[in-house]
Amino acid sequence: MRATDLHDAINTYFDALYYCDISLLDTVFHPSASLFDVDEGKLLVDPIASFRQDVATRPSPASVKQSREQEVIMIDWLSKECATVKLRLRAHNSIFVDHLSFVKDADGWCIVSKVWHLERTV
Repeated sequence: MRATDLHDAINTYFDALYYCDISLLDTVFHPSASLFDVDEGKLLVDPIASFRQDVATRPSPASVKQSREQEVIMIDWLSKECATVKLRLRAHNSIFVDHLSFVKDADGWCIVSKVWHLERTV
């Protein structure tokens, strides 16, 4: 079941990545969502199924008892049913900045696209 509050949906996203929990990932991402990144000038596009497989097969930050480092930087409300969320999180030695496009339909909030960037490694 999807979150009816945007902040709850954001926390579901954080939990999905911290625990590498694909059931949470399935809850927060729309099944047609895609992810985008640019690496060395090349646009990379991944369907959610590819990202889901990646998350399912990697060790979770929780499993190595990594402290949670995550923050919401900005929420830009396009309407009461659409928002872009900029956030930062750590997964192992990587710090990522994500722009998540959320929409709210009759089932609640979900991510329809993700643009991400590896900000730095620590």
